[in-house]
Amino acid sequence: MAINKIVIVGGGTAGWMTAAALSKLNQASKVSITLVESEQIGTVGVGEATIPPIVEFNRLLDIDEREMLSAIQGTFKLGIQFVNWGQVGDSYIHPFGNYGYQIEGLNFHHIWHRIREAGDRRPLQVFNPETMAAYFGRFARTPEKQRDDLPPINYAYHIDAGRYAQFLRGYAEKRGVTRLEGKVSDVALNGNSGFVESVTMDNGEIISGDLFIDCSGFRGLLIEQALETGYEDWTHWLPCNRAVALPCNRDDGSPPLPYTRATAHSAGWQWQVPLQHRNGNGHVYCNEYMDDDEAHDILVNNLAGKPTADPNFLRFVTGRRKKFWNKNVVAIGLSAGFMEPLESTSIHLINSGINKLIALLSLNDITEVQQSAYNRLTGKEYERIRDFLILHYCQTSRDDSDFWNYCRTMSIPDSLTEKIELFRANGQIFREDDELFTETSWAAVMMGQGLEMQGHNAMADAIDLATLKPEVDEIEKSISFLVKHMPTHKEFLDQYCPAALQT
Repeated sequence: MAINKIVIVGGGTAGWMTAAALSKLNQASKVSITLVESEQIGTVGVGEATIPPIVEFNRLLDIDEREMLSAIQGTFKLGIQFVNWGQVGDSYIHPFGNYGYQIEGLNFHHIWHRIREAGDRRPLQVFNPETMAAYFGRFARTPEKQRDDLPPINYAYHIDAGRYAQFLRGYAEKRGVTRLEGKVSDVALNGNSGFVESVTMDNGEIISGDLFIDCSGFRGLLIEQALETGYEDWTHWLPCNRAVALPCNRDDGSPPLPYTRATAHSAGWQWQVPLQHRNGNGHVYCNEYMDDDEAHDILVNNLAGKPTADPNFLRFVTGRRKKFWNKNVVAIGLSAGFMEPLESTSIHLINSGINKLIALLSLNDITEVQQSAYNRLTGKEYERIRDFLILHYCQTSRDDSDFWNYCRTMSIPDSLTEKIELFRANGQIFREDDELFTETSWAAVMMGQGLEMQGHNAMADAIDLATLKPEVDEIEKSISFLVKHMPTHKEFLDQYCPAALQT
């Protein structure tokens, strides 16, 4: 079955990212792309923090970074600060870049542990430029002709998800994507193949297609309601199932921070995402341990300013569809699955789903091999991210609430147990199946949560300390020099991408 018509059901961030990426097909083929959405159906709109792959996504679309950030009031992000996760009062940053660099083929945290055993008391954080820039509220993009002895700066964005979707809508429509307003009232399946043949709008219009992308959010209008694909529930490991989102002003006049903040409370955690003129905020919690009113009160009492909208309460079940590509329907975004935005992976999973679809897409047919590969690769990615999120909850010393007692003592997947035990033994981290999070990411969160390395790679002991110390000293000096000469985050925003006036 040739693919001549692609129909995207649902807008928001997932729908318009998909439409923008697929709009490139219009430049080389006669494929028609239609997106149907209803302004009456609100979007979740909490995915305002991203991770570095989003930079490459925009680059591939030839989107001007300055123009985009100005239009959506975006800011830059160097990592995530976690507060109260290991113990109440603790704080650490999970940075986007590496600690130092590999020496003699060894990741730097092994080198750091070696010199620490020899009496060097410097914390690991001073060897990471993103962490140090974040602590001092500074930011700069890596210039094209930066000195070779200075490390690059890895970054992502804080975005207004609604404005980002609008920006991409304009991009996609200019490139031939057709948008239709309205709600889907019915889905027609082929009696023989079970493929989706068409969707019927509430005004009676029938939209036929060959390939359908389900971006309808939690409802899974096509992937679940029509095809009954099934859902894998991960609540046992990630028990939070509610969230309340609430934007606010920064009434104290404080500048936007170049990092996201995740603050743990008694039955969940609160996010703070700084945009140029406001903060995005939310409280993720488990209703078995906290009711909606208490969750809302905790959020309101921990805002940087006056709320600018009514609270948006959300319900979810952490997990994933049993298939992400079923027959001629590909689920992208919340229709594919949900994992709380603790590590800002929501928009990344949209990006990743689009990348895999484009890599596997053939306009000649839809095959079992394509579906199998897509489902296998996407499933592995979800499971690796799941384990990384579980790490934040299980690797804690908190015993101040029933929620944290449950998280600290719950059973965890064998794949995560192995990672924890290997790191505890000698700091070893294996990055498997091209998983999203790097060795630095795992090390940052493990140590930030209080998991200590009992040893390091034995090969580190073969390096002469007399030659090692000057090299390590130079790493710290280079980072210090780089951060010292950066402008503040606000100064950089004001010069590079000041927020456009909104009409």
